[in-house]
Amino acid sequence: MVSEKGRFRILVALVLISGFSQGMLLPLIAVILEQKGISSSVNGLHATGLYIGVLLASPFMEKPLRTYGYKPIILTGGAFVFLSLFFFTLWESLWFWFMLRMLIGIGDHVLHFGTQTWITTTSEKHNRGRRMALYGLSFGLGFAMGPLMTRLIYVHPALPFLVSAILSLLIWGLLFFVRNEWPEDEDAYEVTSNSSAGRFKEAVQIAWIALLPPFAYGFLEATLHGNFPVYGMRIGHDVETLSLIIPAFAVGSLVTQLPLGVLSDKIGRKQVLAIVLAGGGITFFLAGVLEHSVIWLFVLFTLAGMLVGSIYSLGISYMTDMLPKTLHPAGNILCGISFSLGSITGPFLGGLFIQFVPGASFFYLITAVIFILFVLIMIKGTNPSEISNTA
Repeated sequence: MVSEKGRFRILVALVLISGFSQGMLLPLIAVILEQKGISSSVNGLHATGLYIGVLLASPFMEKPLRTYGYKPIILTGGAFVFLSLFFFTLWESLWFWFMLRMLIGIGDHVLHFGTQTWITTTSEKHNRGRRMALYGLSFGLGFAMGPLMTRLIYVHPALPFLVSAILSLLIWGLLFFVRNEWPEDEDAYEVTSNSSAGRFKEAVQIAWIALLPPFAYGFLEATLHGNFPVYGMRIGHDVETLSLIIPAFAVGSLVTQLPLGVLSDKIGRKQVLAIVLAGGGITFFLAGVLEHSVIWLFVLFTLAGMLVGSIYSLGISYMTDMLPKTLHPAGNILCGISFSLGSITGPFLGGLFIQFVPGASFFYLITAVIFILFVLIMIKGTNPSEISNTA
């Protein structure tokens, strides 16, 4: 069996390949459906299958984790992913592919829940931010590499699915060298409910503020990828230009993910979240002012990614600081739900804003969301040093 460091590396590798499969599926299926003549509205609706899967799986994951431990849960999630990727090659049907997307959403969420909880629960407070930053960095790298697989459809339509399935299977197999562990059931903090619903309620009561950064990140990521291309074309930018501007956000987040995680270990999650949210809000406001300049949009998207591209991993670390270990599984599930709700809400509100507020920049909506979160963090946020009974 591998050491604790070896286990961490394997968990990070699993997250990387999960990001890779997700990053591949979004553009790959969109391109295939577009080539088949499927309307853009149906194409966009089809993409929500992943997030619907996340929401479907969320209420049922905590009890199996406590019963069977981390390893079986992660193995189950990984199996859902690579089997679903393989089944994409068997039958090309809109509804069949939608079901497979939901299954991948379920599998990815189960995998992330297991790896995320295992890492946060076994990390010390002084290195938790660094470890979660590496977690977020690995997913981001995988997500950035995934779209490169789209080119393989010109060799054979099934090839990208097969390559991704095989890579997922190989990384998944490494988990058999890891010793299983279970989340802690005893803690200095007395959990008043034995039911999952009760633990969810307690986790929300204690750490609701830490669930907002994952929501905001889901909102931000989904609106930038789902709404900005439409808005960008309406204000005069061409598709080729937009395809260069949008990835700049992800690149920026990769640059600062680890430094911000380390900084949060030293000065606290609240302080770092406040700094990056204030800077991110100003950056997106400037993007609204300078939205007709391609160069400025590219620079500001990169800067925005460097600032707010890490709020998901920072939010998870913040949540873990605030909750006792017995509530870590519930907290991690709630972070996933919060991210998914943001991902679903973002494109809907963004579309309404573009349609009904034509005189205002789309970036002002993002600025408002970030500003509200900044105010709440400053008013309601808690420093880890002020929290009792933490991990």
